[in-house]
Amino acid sequence: MNNLLNFCDLLCEHASIPEKQGLDGSGSCRTFIAIYCNLKKTFVHKNMPCKQKVTKDTKS
Repeated sequence: MNNLLNFCDLLCEHASIPEKQGLDGSGSCRTFIAIYCNLKKTFVHKNMPCKQKVTKDTKS
């Protein structure tokens, strides 16, 4: 995935579901629009283009 356009999602090893309930107003599973990025130490928009994505299944 080096030259492909990657998008922020839960397949990234740096991504996690926001732990604050109702952070983005959805309050239900997988309808949220924010993902916590452990690399950037902040919330980011789900499906936002990301050059730093590392897919969990490619981790050595």
